[in-house]
Amino acid sequence: MRNIFRHLEGDKAIWAVTALLALFSFLPVYSASSNLVYVVGNGTTMGHLFKHALLLLLGFGIIYGIHRIPTHFFKGLSLIALPVTILLLIYTLAQGNTIEGANASRWIQLPLVGFTFQTSNLAAVVLMIYVARYLTKIREQEIKFTQSLLPLWLPVFIVIMLILPANFSTAAILFAMVLVLCFLGGYPMKYLMGIIGAGVVFLTLFVLLAKAAPGLFPNRVDTWISRVENFWDGGDTEGDYQIEKAKIAIASGGLLGNGAGKSVMKNFLPQSSSDFIYAIIIEEYGMVGGLSLMFFYMLLLFRIVVVANANPTIFGKLLVVGVGLPIVFQALINMAVAVELFPVTGQTLPLISSGGTSIWMTCLAIGIVLSASRKPLVESDGERIDEENPLEILSGQL
Repeated sequence: MRNIFRHLEGDKAIWAVTALLALFSFLPVYSASSNLVYVVGNGTTMGHLFKHALLLLLGFGIIYGIHRIPTHFFKGLSLIALPVTILLLIYTLAQGNTIEGANASRWIQLPLVGFTFQTSNLAAVVLMIYVARYLTKIREQEIKFTQSLLPLWLPVFIVIMLILPANFSTAAILFAMVLVLCFLGGYPMKYLMGIIGAGVVFLTLFVLLAKAAPGLFPNRVDTWISRVENFWDGGDTEGDYQIEKAKIAIASGGLLGNGAGKSVMKNFLPQSSSDFIYAIIIEEYGMVGGLSLMFFYMLLLFRIVVVANANPTIFGKLLVVGVGLPIVFQALINMAVAVELFPVTGQTLPLISSGGTSIWMTCLAIGIVLSASRKPLVESDGERIDEENPLEILSGQL
């Protein structure tokens, strides 16, 4: 056991929080999976628990493998990964609307293994790395909007436009995180305000086009438009049904909860093991359990800020913030949806909810943060090795 921990480098607190969240997830996932078994008629509770354990095991394998990669390598890797993810997003939208009868506008089927893969999650991580790389490259230059339009904002808007029709919440979160990263990276505020304005105009035109021609975007556009509209105006929709059941679960949990596995609303809440698992956690473990879980996410945020501040390179700082902040932001949105502070978004609770792609991409991001938290390599004379990316040197500073 000591030999295993010896190979785990980087911030120990992040390792500990990640492991604790993963271990705790077994209890609510096992409990909430009874909805899939006895209501939906899908598999067995032990089968869902075993699948969740396998996904987490693979996820921690991703963390270990990624955290061993030197941070500066991600600069060059983002140049390779971004066009690949764009092609995957195009393929995801073009493949059709169903996989085995289910809406598949956000997923692709992985051959042989039988898993589905949500390409937008991978695109979000890759795009944040790419933006961090670009901001690092221009940090000592006078930034002009026209010069950054093609290398920075064109890829950003292409990725967001490909995600938007099927997954508005992910597109909105990604756009917000890119703006935050650009602000922290020193990108002029006047240009960011222009980008925000352009984004609002584009979204308005997109919604008007979707309403004028409903068959033009046959994926999930109507779903997320109706969710936002009904959040503000009210109405009898599936989203309202889920919110009402989630609030009942939270209210019945009280201060200390009903006990592990004793949730009642898990049998009535359709997404009890994924999107609304936080409501089930409060029902079973009370406000104490819900606030404790929030504390661990805040601790993760604190350690992410510490790692970013301690990293000796500009790229490392921006990289940690770019891939680490969305994890906590997604967790807070998931919790906010359960208490009706946000419309239903479909965002899972990182490392807690069941689901493969979300777990793997969260682990990928955590692995990158841990890579940035490792002590830099040193030469024999005690000076740190140059952080310049060899892939960028070979590519002629693309």
